[in-house]
Amino acid sequence: MSLNIPFANDQQYVINRRRKPTNYDFSFLNQRSCTRSVEISCVNFLIMSGDGKLQCYNRSCGQTFDSASNTEKSCLHHPGLPKFHDAYKIWSCCNKKTTDFTEFLNIKGCTYSYHSNVKPPEPEKPAVKEMNQEVSCPKPLEQRVVLPRPDANDPLGHLPITIGSSLKPMLEKMQKEITLVPDIVNDSVIQLNTPCQNKGCHEVYKGEYSNTETCLYHSGVPVFHEGMKYWSCCVKRTTDFNSFLEQVGCSTGQHKWHKDKNVENKVKCRYDWHQTGNSVIISVYSKCPLPELSYIESNAVKLHIHITFGKDKEVFDEEIILFGIIDPSGSNVTYLGSKVEIKLKKAEAVAWKDLRLKEDIRNSNSVST
Repeated sequence: MSLNIPFANDQQYVINRRRKPTNYDFSFLNQRSCTRSVEISCVNFLIMSGDGKLQCYNRSCGQTFDSASNTEKSCLHHPGLPKFHDAYKIWSCCNKKTTDFTEFLNIKGCTYSYHSNVKPPEPEKPAVKEMNQEVSCPKPLEQRVVLPRPDANDPLGHLPITIGSSLKPMLEKMQKEITLVPDIVNDSVIQLNTPCQNKGCHEVYKGEYSNTETCLYHSGVPVFHEGMKYWSCCVKRTTDFNSFLEQVGCSTGQHKWHKDKNVENKVKCRYDWHQTGNSVIISVYSKCPLPELSYIESNAVKLHIHITFGKDKEVFDEEIILFGIIDPSGSNVTYLGSKVEIKLKKAEAVAWKDLRLKEDIRNSNSVST
């Protein structure tokens, strides 16, 4: 068998679907005299479309063509590649873009050329570099050695101090006011209208005969609880503050015209704390602290705060059993105009759950932070 039929790259042709399929007899292919090339040519010839045209594979053409009439103006196609970026569909050759995929497929070509029945090569995919990744296994966490808790009864040492720039002018002003006031008042001289210092007494000094009068005062302390105000010595309760102040004393004695000497005027001050990785900072809010009458001392687990402040030399005194362990040698105190800042260096760089150690675990040898 000798068939003189032109074939291009042994391409198989699409059967024209509009025609009724024909039953072909391929039994002759089993004959040994038919070579492999002839077999392929025969098959291609038999399945070729009825009109003998070839399929063009240029992008966006989709037409069939006759090789005899194929010219350089026959095929209108896109020589570039489709791109999809930010919801846009684009042809790289003409930059025609749209967001609708159907419109993108219907965009006409931008270049004329020959029809081609050879499929264009697929764009080269970037070579995947094989990287030998080193798999690193996480190191096991080291068990932290808990430091033994020192004894809270160890000797206390004074922490070094610094006087801030905001406090210095306040101290100078206070010193000038003390110098300008003449020291004419002593124990033997009582000024007229001097109020009695006993709590709850409202009498004032009117002359020598005031010393013979009986003083009615409260020997207890004021208590404020759940809206009620009363004296601990007589327990007369009221909700009105003015009524509380006007309550007559329940104890009798002599008037006291001078404040007791060598008795500290102790008060409660507000304080708070925060922490960093290596430090615990305590702020005690006491306006115009007096460094020469104040001191902060500590050991590794106990802190003693004694601050004298203001013109009346009020005293804030507090002892704190610390939650964690500190290094007193790396700690310090700064006196400022409105507060005292105590910076404690942690012995271990761990977080504290609280500033104070609870009573039920104070006797433990160590504390888990």
